[in-house]
Amino acid sequence: MNIGEAARLSGVSAKMIRHYEAIDLLPPAARRDNSYRDYGKHEIFELRFIRRARKLGFSTSEIGDLLALWRDKGRSSSEVRRIAQAHLQDLEIRIEEMASMAGTLRHLVDACHGDHRPDCPILDDIGRGDE
Repeated sequence: MNIGEAARLSGVSAKMIRHYEAIDLLPPAARRDNSYRDYGKHEIFELRFIRRARKLGFSTSEIGDLLALWRDKGRSSSEVRRIAQAHLQDLEIRIEEMASMAGTLRHLVDACHGDHRPDCPILDDIGRGDE
């Protein structure tokens, strides 16, 4: 199937499919006699794999590692688990940081009068920088 059909079936845009090939996340597609890319069920699976991994927030590098492990039928699941566990820890740290940011902003929004006066605790706090 052509790249348009592969994009439709996988949920990954043709532009991103080309990008994934360019960065060697996917092997280059087979070519037809007319030089058009030709994709099969295996490539669609890998594109869906990438799409799902991106939705879970894995980096391109992590996805490459996970794909390599998926392709290796003699793999150890401990390596897959290690990658996922490290990613989970990173997500949990970012969630805590975002919750802290939300709390700070909530406090600042509550402290701001939001009226015609020029004084604003939000701008004052941002202007102080990191303390």
